[in-house]
Amino acid sequence: MCLSGFFLIDCGEGTQMQLRKFKIKFQRINHIFISHLHGDHYFGLMGLLSSMHLLGRQNELHLYAPAPLKEIIDIQLKYSDTILNYPLVFHPLNFDSKKILFEDDLVKVSSFPLFHRIPTCGFLFEEKPKNKSIIKEKIKEYQISLAAIQSIREGNDFVTNNGQIIPNSELTYPQAHLRKYAYCSDTRYNEKLLEYVSNVDLLYHEATFLHELQNRAEITFHSTAKEAGIFASKANAKQLIIGHFSARYPDLNLLLAEAINYFPNTLLAQEGQSYLIHSNRI
Repeated sequence: MCLSGFFLIDCGEGTQMQLRKFKIKFQRINHIFISHLHGDHYFGLMGLLSSMHLLGRQNELHLYAPAPLKEIIDIQLKYSDTILNYPLVFHPLNFDSKKILFEDDLVKVSSFPLFHRIPTCGFLFEEKPKNKSIIKEKIKEYQISLAAIQSIREGNDFVTNNGQIIPNSELTYPQAHLRKYAYCSDTRYNEKLLEYVSNVDLLYHEATFLHELQNRAEITFHSTAKEAGIFASKANAKQLIIGHFSARYPDLNLLLAEAINYFPNTLLAQEGQSYLIHSNRI
């Protein structure tokens, strides 16, 4: 969540049921990101948009998606004779390079191209620096005025009445580590992606197959659990979540074990699970 509400990444069939199951309010979602136009990533979107309409939504909703999705939405609205109660603001994705999609005081969201059968984007969420916290004892020590406190919190040094410059680092507490989360949807293993996701705190990377089916993964432009683990290691990620598993694997622990061999701090993407990113990690 950010100042502008919840983010939703991809919207397959059953999304509404899952939102209700885990008590996530539809109307708090203000930004939806669709990575590509394979059905398991967007077939639930039209139903969600319609439900928001029927529930009386009025606040604008921002949709970041491949350009053809606008035509798909428009034609469904046209033939159902529906005019949404709320503004739907469409932002077409760029599949050629990294691009900033959204930014507020707390977070910046960018897209970057992945390597799949059809144009596909990953998404990078980066926490932005907040104003610094001033050390209260320093206010009294240097007789800092209220007017100067805000300047110091913004990162500036302080100049005393006698012209002495007090470095900002002496007056404020160190800032918490700024967190980063990268979402790599359907993609073939490709180290060119490292330039977009290096040093993230949390990396989601698809792991459709075990490595014994690497040829199948290459043909279908997917990745194996081994490749996801290797990629996370080369990206210097702090934690890896693997997902998008083939239905041929009733025991997902097989995929987890394979990824852990190459990146120990790996977790399975599981329905309803929350994954915390601690801000004090440096």
